[in-house]
Amino acid sequence: QTREHILLSRQVGVKHLIVFMNKVDLVDDEELLELVEMEIRDLLSEYDFPGDDLPVIQGSALKALEGDEKYEDIIMELMSTVDEYIPEPERDTDKPLLLPVEDVFSITGRGTVASGRIDRGTVRVNDEVEIVGIKEDIQKAVVTGVEMFRKQLDEGLAGDNVGV
Repeated sequence: QTREHILLSRQVGVKHLIVFMNKVDLVDDEELLELVEMEIRDLLSEYDFPGDDLPVIQGSALKALEGDEKYEDIIMELMSTVDEYIPEPERDTDKPLLLPVEDVFSITGRGTVASGRIDRGTVRVNDEVEIVGIKEDIQKAVVTGVEMFRKQLDEGLAGDNVGV
């Protein structure tokens, strides 16, 4: 499975990886964990990733979820490593908004919500948008809210999955 994930990452053009070795709480032999990490690094190098340089973090997601402080700290280390090692994606925000609509639904008291991933541009509350493709004529609407993962936003940017 690890080999498949590394190969798939290479095939789809992933440039930056962080490895999280999960379930290490089930292994008592420290040397075995070191051996597994070495094998993972060799696999990464085999698929043209910088295996010797990539961050590898060992932990237990389940133990962290169960409140084990040691493993919670490791998850925080993982998130810090993501923040440090994975660069912010370039966002195409200086072009007009293009939001292919993946789903449309109604929310009582809010109205119609269109959701999808913003391909380019930005969208903010009170922006006037054009709805193209439903009918022959272009329809216009005013954005009354921008939401991502049930949180209200000031704006949505290219790359964000939003409901507007």
